[in-house]
Amino acid sequence: KSQIHSTSSDFHLTLFNMLSPRKVTMENNGSNKMPDALESFASNKFDIKAIEDYAHSDVANRFRQSLIDGTKTSEDDIEAIESALFQWCSQHDCIHYAHWFFPLRTGGSIMGSSAGMKYDLFLSPDFDDATQGTQNGMHFKAMMPKGTLFRGETDGSSFPNGGLRQTHCAAAFTSWDRASPPFIHDGTCYIPCALVSHFGASLDEKTPLLRAQDAINREGLKLLKQIGGYENTNHVVPYLGWEQEFFIISRSTYLQRPDLRATGRTLFGAPPVKGQQGDINYFGVVPNTVKACLEECQKVMLKLGCPLITYHNEVAPGQHEICPIYTMANVSSDLNQIAMQICAEVAAKHGLVFLFHEKPFAGINGSGKHNNWSVGTNTGVNFFNPGSNEKQNELFMSALACLTYGLNKNNTVIRASVATAGNDHRLGAQEAPPAIISLYTGHSLEEHIKGIIKGGPLAGYALGGTMVDTRCAILNEVKAGVEDRNRTASLPFCGNRFEFRAVGSEQNCSLPMAMLNTIFADGMRAMTDLLISGKSLRDAVAQMFEENQQIIFCGNGYSDEWPIEAAKRGLPNLKNSVEAASAFNSAENKALFTRMGIFTEEEVDCRAECMFENYVTIITTEANCMVDMVNTGIEAAIATDLAIYASNKFVKSYTRRAKVYDQVATTHSALETAIEDMPHGASEKESAEYCLNVIIPAMNELRIACDNSEKLVRKDLWPYPSYTDCCFGHHYSGKHN
Repeated sequence: KSQIHSTSSDFHLTLFNMLSPRKVTMENNGSNKMPDALESFASNKFDIKAIEDYAHSDVANRFRQSLIDGTKTSEDDIEAIESALFQWCSQHDCIHYAHWFFPLRTGGSIMGSSAGMKYDLFLSPDFDDATQGTQNGMHFKAMMPKGTLFRGETDGSSFPNGGLRQTHCAAAFTSWDRASPPFIHDGTCYIPCALVSHFGASLDEKTPLLRAQDAINREGLKLLKQIGGYENTNHVVPYLGWEQEFFIISRSTYLQRPDLRATGRTLFGAPPVKGQQGDINYFGVVPNTVKACLEECQKVMLKLGCPLITYHNEVAPGQHEICPIYTMANVSSDLNQIAMQICAEVAAKHGLVFLFHEKPFAGINGSGKHNNWSVGTNTGVNFFNPGSNEKQNELFMSALACLTYGLNKNNTVIRASVATAGNDHRLGAQEAPPAIISLYTGHSLEEHIKGIIKGGPLAGYALGGTMVDTRCAILNEVKAGVEDRNRTASLPFCGNRFEFRAVGSEQNCSLPMAMLNTIFADGMRAMTDLLISGKSLRDAVAQMFEENQQIIFCGNGYSDEWPIEAAKRGLPNLKNSVEAASAFNSAENKALFTRMGIFTEEEVDCRAECMFENYVTIITTEANCMVDMVNTGIEAAIATDLAIYASNKFVKSYTRRAKVYDQVATTHSALETAIEDMPHGASEKESAEYCLNVIIPAMNELRIACDNSEKLVRKDLWPYPSYTDCCFGHHYSGKHN
């Protein structure tokens, strides 16, 4: 995973965004032929070079500057860029374009992405034709209709909106995120967009991230000005490198599981005889069927300018991971969503299905989407690189103090950003960070922080690392970092970045990144205020560390002792999504969001409402699916199996089965009653609490009964593929299943 971020401070504002280069060059200008897949790098991405080629260098230069200083694009330049995009698309035989946005809905694991889009044709009535509308008929121009690159309109009331939009006041608008390049995929030009209401309220995942990036830039420049020595810095941006985990199963197996098709996870399934014991799968040889699929995904993503730098087997059988090189947070989030979509599409051609749900299989490791996050400047400075000189070391300690402040003061914001019904199965399950949000610095860095609090200097923390003696003559020494890796931490330091490990595999990166950037920007604001008040940089950093050091934890987050210790420190332990959503719209969080310009108070309330609504939708869908699977499959299987043992020859077998199978009927009836008793007219929060406290326990009891039955029913009678069939069925086949 070290490839996700460079180990140097060489961060570039232009990396893989609208301004980045579209060519890959051979090392040392070698004369060897470039592999075709690498030669095609970014060939389907519309970037600043395309504007230069198809419009004019002056237009491109003005547009380039607008991405730095945030100035609006003029009407003349809008027209020129739209014309350039159309010409570029025409050269690629592309006749459709689509505003591509991310509504506040869930369930994207089933289709790869939960993005919204519609397909528009590059065609418009020719209003310049004087004969238009006469007996000569309607005339058309092949073009991008004027104004449609930068603006679109849709029905906002048909997406989750928490009450911001209704049928009689439904207008919503899409607006191109100018830093995220349009790209062509499968004959359509995708235009990454934000979605806002008629009054500018956020209705999507992207808008809060863009606002948070503005806050990072604003507060970052203020802080650097107070620190001094950064006069050439004119822009501060957050970066993201994601690690996408998922399961892959055969399509034929998937189609035989109604629960996977309806919910993205298995609602029943007895543990397999062989699961992930022995750690055989982790970094093992990727099965040929899966390897062919992932390499095709890799080639498609290269054309979009996104190098998936690595793929490998994960811990659980049938589980894998892909990782790109990092880029700006908003662009990286977009690339993650299109990567998920492409994975789903390519898998279908290979007779496979990607499962992006956080917990497709009970008792087997779930999937996350670790967000590697950092903040840099246009001059190549990385806030989270300790560096090799006193100046960079001081900035690193200042940034770390800001993060410590932001995470401690706004802890529930970060917890709520990863609160989903799917992620509830994963957090705190000894395979992912606990639901308690804390900061892991590493023991050496923690000791240095304690020294600062006691009056020591900011500088002095060494990044140099240590050399590991392998005690083998044939092996070189291995360079290790100063700090060890802590996989139990929600936000561990990784040498030049922080890894937000609590993000769920199905989630859009935008909200977790928006919240992390928001709390860090607030920390920089607090630091700037201390410096303006007259405190020295050393004393300001020491004060922030001292007041917020309880958020730093370098122990075992999986231990039974940690929740007890966290409670003593006053850290929240919001164990499920309902508790997290309830805390999201607190008065303190509303003050943070309004202070940083992320949300209005109304937007915060509506966002919490959507969290509850999505939670209820997921749980009720799962509950109804369980009832249906028992009604149409499991009951018939256990009845048939029980009849086999009805004679006097099998008294013990019959009695044992009858006792187990009776539990299916009892728990099935209890779940049906729980669903029927769902309170009508209740608020979304009350409905979510009912799902948590009544429906989920009933679901769990029914699952136990059915899983116990699966262990007894004759295999050919059980109506659904087993866990062994799901996780191993496609591994050793040379053919598509």
